[in-house]
Amino acid sequence: MDRKELAEFLRRRREALRPRDVGLVEGPRRRTRGLRREEVAQLAGMSTDYYARLEQRRAPQPSLQITTSLARALRLTPDERDHLFALIGHNAPARFQRSEHVSPALMRVLERLNDDTPALVLSDMADTLAMNPIAIALLGDQMRHTGLARSAYYRWFTDPAERLVYPEEDHPRHSRAQAARLRAALTAGSSDPRAARIVAELQEHSPEFAGLWELREVAQRYGDSKTILDPDLGRIDVDAQVLFTENRAQTLVVMTARPGTESQGKLELLSVIGHQQLTP
Repeated sequence: MDRKELAEFLRRRREALRPRDVGLVEGPRRRTRGLRREEVAQLAGMSTDYYARLEQRRAPQPSLQITTSLARALRLTPDERDHLFALIGHNAPARFQRSEHVSPALMRVLERLNDDTPALVLSDMADTLAMNPIAIALLGDQMRHTGLARSAYYRWFTDPAERLVYPEEDHPRHSRAQAARLRAALTAGSSDPRAARIVAELQEHSPEFAGLWELREVAQRYGDSKTILDPDLGRIDVDAQVLFTENRAQTLVVMTARPGTESQGKLELLSVIGHQQLTP
């Protein structure tokens, strides 16, 4: 059991909840940030003293039943729940074995997308396994990287060129998402030493990552909207939707622009010009 990490994780998740999130009344004189320890203990059906000792790094290992109750009391997501199990020292449900082989189902979808629809297949470690031509034109060839740099999580915090694709004002949001997704990958593939090595390298060499890692946020990749900067065409606003394999080992990310917008026109133009440069 990792008592230090467990204590910090429990505290962060407790502080992130409001009483109304769990059906409790928030009184006018309340000063506690988030839930009180006794409130979490009550929701989990355990003693306040035992929960307090968990946050103080003094408690013995919780049972599977208590771990499940804690996850429910803290309203943890499935990713956060698996992370809690790993911290306590119980086996989280094995989700998958990582593979370089692209899922045939995702590959069929990728091959059938329109020429003006950027799409790529990522592993849970954010290794790019496949890209269609317009995705390469829009984002650059992400499959050329080797070593730890194959992971977009690693590149984001170590390679300034990785951020040139996105507006500077969006960088903090992307950084937070990258750290949260890496923590989810670390939990899901706990037997893979590469994820742990990436975390160790980033903690040593990136103060930004080290600060975000302390937040203990855990998240999978889901659809979102983003702005991509093309050196010739400028800002392109896209909606990114994702399709997972059943075991969530790989993800197909599909980017589309809203019909009739300037961004859609830019994607259509990009599908024609490909890698050609419009300006010297």
